[in-house]
Amino acid sequence: MSDAAVPYCPGCGHGIALRLIGEVIDELGIFERVVGVAPVGCAVRCWRLFRFDMMHAAHGRPPAVATGLKRALPNNIIFTYQGDGDSAAIGLAELMHAALRCEKFSVFMVNNAIYGATGGQMAPTTLVGQYSTSYPSGRDPSHVGYPIKMAELVASISKNSYAARVALNNPRNVLAARKAVTKAFTTQESKLGFSFVEMLSPCPTGWNMPPLESLDWIERKMIPEYPLGEYAVPQGLE
Repeated sequence: MSDAAVPYCPGCGHGIALRLIGEVIDELGIFERVVGVAPVGCAVRCWRLFRFDMMHAAHGRPPAVATGLKRALPNNIIFTYQGDGDSAAIGLAELMHAALRCEKFSVFMVNNAIYGATGGQMAPTTLVGQYSTSYPSGRDPSHVGYPIKMAELVASISKNSYAARVALNNPRNVLAARKAVTKAFTTQESKLGFSFVEMLSPCPTGWNMPPLESLDWIERKMIPEYPLGEYAVPQGLE
């Protein structure tokens, strides 16, 4: 990690997620081989928090950029750091086809159920009935469908890959998230397959609620809709 100040709103989970990624990279001793890819949105600010190489990609395109990087630099550790709007909306095709091809890089997707960077609009992961600036009366599934389940989707199409969902709302869940990050990088380092970790994260600003209340909201609302756990574990990583 660099000495830069964390550029996120008070109570945001991005700082926790990025710290976990940095800690695991140090622990595994892969620092000099790591290249990260960040897109448009809140995730783009992560580049200043790391001391290894980072690349910017257009909105939704980090998996396409990461595919090129990993094929050109197969011995490097490549990861993308993306939001749910970036990876589950405009970039869904890029992510799904990278998973389908079993590209050997890692994706860390922060699911805060909202478009945080652009004003709190509804995202593909917004819960049924959840308020947003684009749907102030709450998400109506009869009009816009149901929340997308990314970890389950990746697990269903990507052979011999790692797919997990974790949460960043309490110490126990953060420790479990750290283990999932480790397994994602280990899957890549062992050349086993694609790896994907979905992180349920608070967005007090986008949700229009105090930080402590947002942590409780993850427990009461998000986790029942998005169950935590490992959805795919490659052979050799059990």
